[in-house]
Amino acid sequence: MELREAIGRRRSIRYLRPYMPVEPEKIQMMLEAARVATHWGNLQSLRAVVVHRESAPQEVLDSLKAVVVGWQLRIAPVVIVWYTDPEVVENQAESLRELLSIGALGFGPEELKKKTLEEKFLPAFEGIKDFLKQPGLNEIDCGQGIAQANLMGYELGLGSCFLGTPEGDAILNTLGVPHHCRLQLLQCVGYPMEHWEAGGQRPRQPFEDLFALNTFGNAYPRSQEVVDELTADKMFTRPAPLPERAAELEYLQRALELKAPGLF
Repeated sequence: MELREAIGRRRSIRYLRPYMPVEPEKIQMMLEAARVATHWGNLQSLRAVVVHRESAPQEVLDSLKAVVVGWQLRIAPVVIVWYTDPEVVENQAESLRELLSIGALGFGPEELKKKTLEEKFLPAFEGIKDFLKQPGLNEIDCGQGIAQANLMGYELGLGSCFLGTPEGDAILNTLGVPHHCRLQLLQCVGYPMEHWEAGGQRPRQPFEDLFALNTFGNAYPRSQEVVDELTADKMFTRPAPLPERAAELEYLQRALELKAPGLF
């Protein structure tokens, strides 16, 4: 499937088949996709604990909580607990030296590169080390890894949905993750029980309200030809609400015995 169509078909799938385990090999492929994602300084602060419902301790399953839509955590065959380890910033000097050795820092002759790295880059990074451990750059690059894992899962026929939670510290503590780490997201993964459209394309804010050219408030020009091309490539799909969605939701709620699936 072309990337454009894959992006267009990529939906949050909340209704997963609770009776159908996910092969560890497919989860590995998702993690491999996350592992090769770009990360500033090549530090790779993204980490994950994969919880397979069929084999996880009950204490671990009970720790997975969200304020709303927590029922998804109860039915998902797999929950990937994504988190970041900000302490990898301590390895930045070693990582940058490694990048230099393989030619990834492309500036100047060899001796000049080494001198620049040791005398300018590394002292500069050392001076902002505490800043770099704070939420920001790490989360952005972790997001790239999670996005790649998500697309890989879709290519493998899996559905997924991301959940945030204020219970991050408690969840990581139960999983034995070091206390200095920060939870990013909980990703429910499994085989879809609902149609891939999941009710249709959600409403989005106008293009011109989101993106600017050169200065704030100057809307980035949007070509209708580009929109038409992406529509033809199936990146834009049927908008919600789809006429069959109400019946689909009613069926799914009965099948899963969910009393209030939109909430808890």
